[in-house]
Amino acid sequence: MAIKATIYKAELAIADMDRGYYADHALTLARHPSETDERLMVRLLAFSLYAQERLVFGKGLCVDDEPDLWVKSLGGEIELWIDVGLPDPKWIRKACNQSRQVLVVNYGGRAADIWWGQNRETLARLANLTVIVLNAADSKGLADLASRGMRLQCNIQDGQAWIDNGLGSVHVDPVILQRPAGR
Repeated sequence: MAIKATIYKAELAIADMDRGYYADHALTLARHPSETDERLMVRLLAFSLYAQERLVFGKGLCVDDEPDLWVKSLGGEIELWIDVGLPDPKWIRKACNQSRQVLVVNYGGRAADIWWGQNRETLARLANLTVIVLNAADSKGLADLASRGMRLQCNIQDGQAWIDNGLGSVHVDPVILQRPAGR
């Protein structure tokens, strides 16, 4: 018998001063059996950083050709494709061909550094790709906030995020490793 996903509920209040985006979201996240709390919370952070009306969670780990999060236009075209972790560069290239913008959110400390070192030259050729990395302390701090029922406040200013659950908070300072030219 296959192990089923664990369901997490999150009430997320976002105050993004950088984009002028202020909204409350009631989210249901399915944590794949092979997924850690750290990865789940990095997905939630990615949602917070890029939140908009049509941003939704994809099947991610369950399906190779679907991202962790995405935005589709009303006509069905993929506007934003977000992958979390250390995706295979061939999947990133495929995503860049299918989507207007692609974002990779790396985390994992040394593993993320090695992944970037091995793939930086290949990924530099992709004109619509943004790659950001979280330091290990930030992503582990996010994992400490995880619970099956979460009430979170996320404040974003100057590219930095503060996530608070009422009992503790984490300051996250994503580092941009690559961005499309002209941005």
